[in-house]
Amino acid sequence: MRILLIGASGTVGQAVAGALAPHHELIRAARNSGDLRVDLTDMASIERMYRDAGELDAVVTTAGHVHFGPLVDTTSTQFMSGLQDKLMGQVNAVIAGIPYLRDGGSFTLTSGITAEEPIRLGTNATTVNAAIEGFVRSACTELPRGLRINAVSATLLTEALEAFGPYFPGFPAVPGERVGQVYRRSVEGVLTGRVYKIWE
Repeated sequence: MRILLIGASGTVGQAVAGALAPHHELIRAARNSGDLRVDLTDMASIERMYRDAGELDAVVTTAGHVHFGPLVDTTSTQFMSGLQDKLMGQVNAVIAGIPYLRDGGSFTLTSGITAEEPIRLGTNATTVNAAIEGFVRSACTELPRGLRINAVSATLLTEALEAFGPYFPGFPAVPGERVGQVYRRSVEGVLTGRVYKIWE
């Protein structure tokens, strides 16, 4: 397969690349590195990325940032940043990518455990991840030409413990290699509208 991996330079992206690259032609895209550059908050940048990538069999997005902080101190701009980045970035990657996917191709998006397990300071993360999963469940009913769409919801990765561990007290971490294999299952499988969970 010819697969576009958006967010290839991040912790999850590297794990996904490790799972997919030995078996497929992988095109890596990120904001500041990779084969292609993309800013998921800019639709023109997304469309340019797809034009440069050409026809694809699958698109995987592991990119996107959310805001962490006390809700009472969160500004509208801060809350909107997560919606525009991780949520709308992935939604726009799907909308713009439909014409570039071959028949039967797939999208795999990234949500996260906070969609169902809120954490302190993480209201924006819970909102964004739950919305991504809702989008996947509905979009699968409308995609044309046998296209599929799924999401992967992982808990904290072992490789990200130093950076994000304090936000997830008591949450078991999982190794990136295991998470990468779940993305591979979504890409190479037959199911659609699914949220694959790796929570322990």
